[in-house]
Amino acid sequence: MADANAIEDTPEIRARWGNFAWSAENAAKAATIRARYPAGRQMSCTIPYLDLAQRQVGAETNTQGWLPIPVIEFVARELDMAVIRVLEVATFYTMFNLHPVGKYHVQVCGTTPCWLRGSDDVFAACKNRGMTKGKTTPDGLFTLTEVECMGNCASAPMVQINDDNYEDLDYDRTVAILDALANGQTPRAGTQEPGRHTVEPLGGPTTLKEMVSANHDYRSEW
Repeated sequence: MADANAIEDTPEIRARWGNFAWSAENAAKAATIRARYPAGRQMSCTIPYLDLAQRQVGAETNTQGWLPIPVIEFVARELDMAVIRVLEVATFYTMFNLHPVGKYHVQVCGTTPCWLRGSDDVFAACKNRGMTKGKTTPDGLFTLTEVECMGNCASAPMVQINDDNYEDLDYDRTVAILDALANGQTPRAGTQEPGRHTVEPLGGPTTLKEMVSANHDYRSEW
């Protein structure tokens, strides 16, 4: 049985992406990125170049973007690197997609803090939208991936969709976000908890309150 996670390199992929090159806009961005580093240190451009290439593929396909093998080879040529070195980077970081994804890449955190706070409800909302882990919906709109911790434990459960994080989720809030995206709207990113702005404690500060009050009284004397 073929490995579903294997990186494909087919004649069809070669025909579509074999002549990949920077767009005029991205060529300018690539030059700016490269200018940040001394001569001979172009390997430092690997991650930003791969990100730029993935975004260009996404713009051309109306998806979140991915990195076909010919595109990875292009980046290697641009940086005068062995293809395997660029491939090592692309396969190490989960920010890079090595298979086609939908317009919205829904990455749900299933690590312990999010799980304890209700990530199962987030997955249920995704399932209700017809999503299956590791698959793209037939309409090409959503791809669902379960990921490890993305650092929003204080506002768990959370999901990353393309470049935005959505936090303090439950079933209904997740449904509302997915519905908005499906309707071409832009839901508010960040915490979905009313009155919460970032990850400050729910209900207000719980520590150092006396010190804050004392400082306020001291300043008022002046």
